[in-house]
Amino acid sequence: MLERAGIPAVSICTDAFRITAEAMASQYGFPGYEYIAVPHPIASRTEKEMTEMARAALPEIARILGAES
Repeated sequence: MLERAGIPAVSICTDAFRITAEAMASQYGFPGYEYIAVPHPIASRTEKEMTEMARAALPEIARILGAES
């Protein structure tokens, strides 16, 4: 919805929700929408683990946003 408003965005979900993410993207008119899937679960992860996951996802986030260096 942000992208429809002209605001670049990247959706991030855990891999357990890939099917849901793809269904929602299609339902909203964005079949094939690119998003990031991180390992599930995240609720039990430490701050350090979350930081590492975010750091690992940054290159793909930048690519999707068109901001590759």
